[in-house]
Amino acid sequence: MRRLLPLLLGSLLFATSCQAPAPDYGRPLPPGWPALLKVESTTQWPDLSRDWRRREELLPALDRSIAWFSNPSSQKFYPMEGVTHAHAQASLARFRELLVECHSAYSFRWSVENEFDLYKSAGWDGRGGGVLFTAYCTPIFNGSLTQTEEFSYPLYATPEDLVKGDAGMILGQVTEAGHTEPYPTRQAIEAGGLLEGRGLELVWLSSPMDAFIAHVNGSAFVRLYDGSMARFGYGANNGHEYTSLGRELVAAGELGEERLSLPAIRAWAEANPEKVTSFLHRNDRFVFFSEILGNPSGSLGFEVTAYRTLATDKSIFPRGGLTYVDTPAGWADMSSGASVRHTLMDQDTGGGIRTAGRADIYLGIGDDAEALAGETLSEGQLYYLFLREDLDETSTWSAEG
Repeated sequence: MRRLLPLLLGSLLFATSCQAPAPDYGRPLPPGWPALLKVESTTQWPDLSRDWRRREELLPALDRSIAWFSNPSSQKFYPMEGVTHAHAQASLARFRELLVECHSAYSFRWSVENEFDLYKSAGWDGRGGGVLFTAYCTPIFNGSLTQTEEFSYPLYATPEDLVKGDAGMILGQVTEAGHTEPYPTRQAIEAGGLLEGRGLELVWLSSPMDAFIAHVNGSAFVRLYDGSMARFGYGANNGHEYTSLGRELVAAGELGEERLSLPAIRAWAEANPEKVTSFLHRNDRFVFFSEILGNPSGSLGFEVTAYRTLATDKSIFPRGGLTYVDTPAGWADMSSGASVRHTLMDQDTGGGIRTAGRADIYLGIGDDAEALAGETLSEGQLYYLFLREDLDETSTWSAEG
């Protein structure tokens, strides 16, 4: 769905004691450092029992990743972190077999621990020090397919002069002279009216904050006058880096870090309409959309799944694979409210999710999902699971079934 973007507060850092430096979750890994660190002892494994008990929630997302690996175009993204395409594909197939065939949570956990290797994200410090988790969603707004006095802030389709390279990489803008140069920033696009009069307006929203939140999440559903719902997914972006609005507001003293949430940012915007545009323009990234029929898709081209799709930095992590998230964001475990401790599929890319110290969880569609996503900022650990190589090479079963 965007390469879906993190919510507004995603780049803020957690406070730590004076005896240790604050984690810099946005710090890139040093050149040559691995993004995944092998966990050598099963005593350090998270408890996978819950995934078996709630396998009906996981299987649809798992099957979408399996389908992606069957597409020949997926091979161009491997090898990654020493993992081949065939090995990653076989890992998914075997994990699914165990989910379906094991007769108890205990046997499932035992089988996975004996047949798979576990890797921890190198995290913010390159040594497994932890990951900062944020969340994103598909918000629902009121809007209009034509400009009105009430609805005057458009979402735009991808312009014809935007140039993409391999895997959707944004190369820039084609000029009238035929040259390629960086695409204009958000400020240049909006202040200069560079997209106006080109027939690119898809839908009109009621405020600049609504449009900006759609950009941040990379998708939006829009309720029209007749009660119907128009659906828009990620199309492209202008190739510039993402800057967190929440971070900018805190740095400017407009909001205290302890008050930072999406409702607080919306309240600030309503109270300070004269400041909104200048702060939004601090984010150079601008997102374009396309109309969709179903639910939003991630960067694999398949529908994302609430609470089971994860967005990571695909320049360092193997896409499509099994991840295990362990973080105390209490909303996600709806049975106990204790934490997020279950398997998600690495199926999306975040524009502001860069480095091994960041990840973004998709929470679904609508106001409740938006409220939860706007409050999510949680430290934790991120793991990846891959089938043991000796089993991959000697087993009689195959990824093709």
